[in-house]
Amino acid sequence: MTAKLDPFAAAPAVMKSWFAASAAIAASLEPALVELVKIRASQINQCANCLNLHTVEARAQGESEQRIYLLSAWREAPCYTPRERAALGWTEALTRLSEGHTHHEAYDALAAEFSEEEQVKLTLMINVITGWNRLAVGFDMWIEPAAAKAAA
Repeated sequence: MTAKLDPFAAAPAVMKSWFAASAAIAASLEPALVELVKIRASQINQCANCLNLHTVEARAQGESEQRIYLLSAWREAPCYTPRERAALGWTEALTRLSEGHTHHEAYDALAAEFSEEEQVKLTLMINVITGWNRLAVGFDMWIEPAAAKAAA
């Protein structure tokens, strides 16, 4: 697969800002939760690039293979905390907004586990990863994890 274009070369200033904002938002929540959200949204959006990057990052942070493999069936898997379940439900609801109004149900679980400030941070994190998914899928991007880490 050859990328259609390199957004970092085509629009370096705005991509630098986007990257900085993405990193700041990701740093505002616990790293393990952020990676689970990134992986789940990337599964829904079928973004191979982001799945590759974030599964590697999750493993580097000590995430288990079992929890990574079970993310697509998180509702049936007993290995996620109530907080993680609330975050995953909110991730799915916002990532699939066009499919219906399930966000009302997901919000109740979110509000039970996250402060209002954390709700905003998580919602911004979901926006960040879906934005990266759209860049990667739209432009056929593929970045090896080691290259991404070096660029950061």
